[in-house]
Amino acid sequence: RRRIFTLPSPLRGISFFAAWHEVPATVRVQVEPVTVGSFAELGQAWRRLEAAAREPSFFQSWTWVGCLAEERYDQPVLLRAEANGVPVGLALFNRRRGRLHLAESGQESLDSPFIEHNAPLLAAGTEGVVLPALMQAAWRQRGVRRLVLGGVRPAVLQAAGGLTFRERSQVAPFIDLAAIRADGHDWLATLSANTRYQLRRSARHFAQAGPLRVDRAASLEEALRWFDALVALHGATWRQRGLPGAFAHPFALRFHRGLIERAQPRGELDLLRVSAGGEVLGYLYNFLLGGRIYAYQSGFDYAHAGRHGKPGLTCHAIAVEHALAEGAVIYDFLAGAARYKLSLSNASVSLLWAETVRPWSIPGLLVRARGLARGLTGGLAGARLG
Repeated sequence: RRRIFTLPSPLRGISFFAAWHEVPATVRVQVEPVTVGSFAELGQAWRRLEAAAREPSFFQSWTWVGCLAEERYDQPVLLRAEANGVPVGLALFNRRRGRLHLAESGQESLDSPFIEHNAPLLAAGTEGVVLPALMQAAWRQRGVRRLVLGGVRPAVLQAAGGLTFRERSQVAPFIDLAAIRADGHDWLATLSANTRYQLRRSARHFAQAGPLRVDRAASLEEALRWFDALVALHGATWRQRGLPGAFAHPFALRFHRGLIERAQPRGELDLLRVSAGGEVLGYLYNFLLGGRIYAYQSGFDYAHAGRHGKPGLTCHAIAVEHALAEGAVIYDFLAGAARYKLSLSNASVSLLWAETVRPWSIPGLLVRARGLARGLTGGLAGARLG
C-alpha cells in the first residue's frame, strides 16, 4: 500500500523547470514498503538518483546503503519524492519500536559499521524543498513516535522537525585540498611548526628501514588480504587499550568485506598500505567518491614505532600528499577530535547523532519542561548577578 502526500512548492535550480516564480511545482512523497525481493530494483533507482545528486557522500551511495540491505533493514520504509513525475528524493528508514532510523537498522550490532555524512538522497537543486518534505512524510507514518538520525549535518536535523530529545555533536575535521592547490601552497607549510617537527622526526625514524612509500590495493583479492592485515593491527591496538575496536562484532567484518567487494570494482575503495623498506607501518581503509576521500578506519604497527615513530600521523600525511598529487578535493578525517586529525586538518564540520520526538508526546513535554527549567534557572542567575 502507498500513502501519497503532496507539498506545493517552488523548486529552484532544476533544469527541467522554468524559473521558480513562474512555475510552482508539486513535490509528491510516496511512502512505500520494501520487500526483500525489491532491494535490487531499489538499488537501480538509487543509482539513477545518485547520478543526479549534488556531491552525495559515500554514505549516501547505494554502495554503502545497499550493502547487506536485506539483513540490515528488516522493517524497511522507503520515502520516494517526485516532482512532475521525476524522482527527486529517496530516504530509506528502518522501523523499530516506534522509531524510524535513517539508513540504519536500530540494532546496535547491525549498526556497528559507523555511518557518517548521512542524509536522504536528493536531486541537485531540490534540497531546500525535498528534504523537509521527506522528513515530514516520515512523521506521518502510523505508529512513528521518534526519528533517529545518525551522523547527519545540522540541516537534516532542522528539517526533521519535532523536538530534539537526545543529541550528540562531534567535530569532523577535513583538509580542503582544492583550496591548498588553488592557493599554490605547500600543504606541509600550512601546518603548525610542532606538527611539521613531529612529521619530520617520525619520517626520519621509519626511513632508517628504507624509503617511505604508499601503495593502493590493485585488485579485490589484494584489498581483502590487506583488509585482514588491517583488522589484525587495529584489533591489537584497541585490545591494549582495553577496548574491542571497530571490527570486533562478526557482522562488522561481514559488512566491510561485502562493502569492499562492492566498492573496489566501482573505484570507490582507497585501501592503502604505507611501508618503509620491507616493514609495513600501517594500512588505511578509505573510501573515495566525487573527489572526496573518507578516512574511515586504520591499522598501524606500533611494535616498531620506537620513541619517535608515529605511524598514524606518518601514514595519513603520506596519504594526503598522495591525494594532492592525484587531484582529490577533500581528505575527510570523519568524526572525532583526535589530536592527529586536528593537527593535519584545515577545516571542519559538525555531525550530529540525534533523536527527535513529537512535540506533544510525553517525551516532547519532558523536553519542553527541561527547556523551561533551564530558562528559569538562567533568569534567576541573571537576576542575582544584576
